[in-house]
Amino acid sequence: MAETDKDDLISIIEEDEKDIDIPKILPLMPLRDVVIFTDMLLPLFVGREKSVRAVEEAVTKDRFLFVVTQKDPGIENPIPEEIYNVGTVSRILRMLKLPDGRVKALVQGIVKAKIVEYVRKRSLYRVKIETILEEPVKEISIEIEALMRNVREHSEKIMALRGEWTNDVSAILDSIEDPGKLADLVASNLKLKIEESQALMELFDPIDRLRKVNDLLSREVELSSMQAKIQSNVKDEISKSQRDYFLREQMRAIHKELGELDEKAQEISDYKKKIKRARMTKEADKEAQKQLKRLEQMHPDSAESSVVRIYLDWLVELPWSKPTKDIIDIKKAKKILDADHYALDKVKDRVLEYLSIRKLNAKMKGPILCFVGPPGVGKTSLGKSIARAMNRKFVRISLGGIHDEAEIRGHRRTYIGAMPGRILQGLKQCGSNNPVFMMDEIDKLGADFRGDPSSALLEALDPEQNSAFSDHYLNLPFDLSKVMFILTANLTDTIPSALLDRMEVITLSGYTEEEKQIIAETYLLPRQIKENGLKPKSVSISAKAMRQIITEYTSEAGLRNLEREIGTVCRKLARKVAETGSGPFQITRNNLQNYLGIPKYYPEMDQEESQVGLATGLAWTQVGGEVLYVEASLIGGKGELIITGQLGDVMQESARAAVSYARANLKSFGVDENFFENIDVHIHVPAGAIPKDGPSAGIVMATALISVLTDKPVNKDIAMTGEITLRGRVLPIGGLKEKALGALRAGIHTIIIPDKNKRDLTEIPKNLKRKIKFIPVKHMDEVLSIAIGNGLFKDENP
Repeated sequence: MAETDKDDLISIIEEDEKDIDIPKILPLMPLRDVVIFTDMLLPLFVGREKSVRAVEEAVTKDRFLFVVTQKDPGIENPIPEEIYNVGTVSRILRMLKLPDGRVKALVQGIVKAKIVEYVRKRSLYRVKIETILEEPVKEISIEIEALMRNVREHSEKIMALRGEWTNDVSAILDSIEDPGKLADLVASNLKLKIEESQALMELFDPIDRLRKVNDLLSREVELSSMQAKIQSNVKDEISKSQRDYFLREQMRAIHKELGELDEKAQEISDYKKKIKRARMTKEADKEAQKQLKRLEQMHPDSAESSVVRIYLDWLVELPWSKPTKDIIDIKKAKKILDADHYALDKVKDRVLEYLSIRKLNAKMKGPILCFVGPPGVGKTSLGKSIARAMNRKFVRISLGGIHDEAEIRGHRRTYIGAMPGRILQGLKQCGSNNPVFMMDEIDKLGADFRGDPSSALLEALDPEQNSAFSDHYLNLPFDLSKVMFILTANLTDTIPSALLDRMEVITLSGYTEEEKQIIAETYLLPRQIKENGLKPKSVSISAKAMRQIITEYTSEAGLRNLEREIGTVCRKLARKVAETGSGPFQITRNNLQNYLGIPKYYPEMDQEESQVGLATGLAWTQVGGEVLYVEASLIGGKGELIITGQLGDVMQESARAAVSYARANLKSFGVDENFFENIDVHIHVPAGAIPKDGPSAGIVMATALISVLTDKPVNKDIAMTGEITLRGRVLPIGGLKEKALGALRAGIHTIIIPDKNKRDLTEIPKNLKRKIKFIPVKHMDEVLSIAIGNGLFKDENP
């Protein structure tokens, strides 16, 4: 019935079209994503205010409405420049107002027209139009007939591929004799882009329009054919999968009748045994059984089944209940620690304390230790030694440069290639749930858009929380409380405070020359002899030669370069043995240069004599303590302060405080109070390419400045460290042991320290205190008296 009504309406309009005068000014309605051709019947849902007003105005008058497509469908309220110029005069056949304020209208294209002028733009668009009347094709030539037949055949083929072809469709296409109408009918049913449909609309010659439609149809036929081919292949694949499934089911039934198990049943049986042997927690066992049931119901070759298999493999291979038995023999553990490392008594005592408590309380949670010290002091090797002393497995991961939180917590199983984090990977690798787990370079963690690894470590390194550590991949709690975590860092400044609070920090400052010599002779030399294929009795290095290697060929807090230099000697000896077979070899001070070349460091020659305006300070760096020279000079100027040497903000403030103290006490130094009016002060810290900062250089800057003001030299054999206030008080500093070791390496045996740092002297080894004289001071006056000499102050008696 609906089709009959539609045909009647079309015929009525066709009969009446000649007699109806179309107004030259009509309301305009822009369309978003459709182009209406002539004779095209289309229902529209109208929601925009201007469009609703345009439809209502058309209905109240003669039902004519000018519809035209807007250039960008995403624009809500297009301006005239955003609307195409050519559209279709349409008649509203029916209109229905919906409850939500929208309007449903059934429109039919009557004739093409173009916009001449916008008459109204505010509440609605009203435009002046000019109709476009196409000249009818007077004679249908053979070429045109062939073109029309080609268009009909292509249209039928496309509809057949889509499954939309019927005899009625074929009859409608055959009944249209006008080329322009045929082009419009086919174009309105093609899935074209807006730009392509509008281009057809603006082709006013019927034959040109029909040719363009024919080209578009040819392309659409190819696309539809390819789409049908793809669908056919997919259908064949599905049919093949179903066939394979039925064959496998038959194979399973045959195996069952023969009393044999197929591969899938065998796999399920193996997983059940592994789950039972793993002795998981209740939650993990429940999840494993659940995943096993899923696997049992899946096709063996499906992608999902491989994901489940990998997950089950991780569950059954993790050491849920597989600890190693600790050695609780304290004396034996001490013997192992002493055999592997010399000195480091504080660390050894902490490990032995832990073992002692474990002996008394077997349920004690594992400690979280953090070894902080310069490179080469033995932080990583100490972790291996601790594991050996406790008879535990050793796992090491490096955290330096890690930016992804998933490296710690793992990836969620929704991602392709997902896997647990580095912690659970390490536990699986060692096969124990109570190893010594070392995390190197905790101070070099990064963070970016993928997350913050240091935040992910908060749970793992918290003894109160890590008994139920949750990895994103497993999504199950895993007990890490039995793991002994040891972390290493060169400094604590870059470690987040929340993470640092969870760790017990143990500082490894470095080694004295005596300690280095003992370690080199006991550990390093035998190891290098063995690694280079030499015999122990064929190589010997005298004590003086070893001391020369330590003082003149290396300058470090650790032992890395020392072992490298010893290795160089052994390599050269190995070459001699390989070439000549000679030996044994005795390395002394006299022939050491033959193997290592000229000395690299002359620490005692850095400052040959005491100089005016040159003071020696001490600095703490990531590689240990170092000597820091500060120079001061006076030049003509306007009383300004010049600071060079790439100093940080804190050191620059120390320099300003030192200058202020000196200017406030000029009278006591015997200097004119107006001295600085025409003089600039230049303070320089050599090695300008190296950035420097820290709150411990105040007194050395003040000493260098006052030395140049009074023209008296600073004692070259004295180094100093401490911060200064404007009143001249000396404030405490940190890293005293490291700075003392640095001074000793530079050949300095007298150090001025803040009085409040006297308590830190208890941490310094006795042999180091015997070699260095520590002078505590409270005020800058004491520093000047010691470093520059008595008689400096004007009111002092000689």
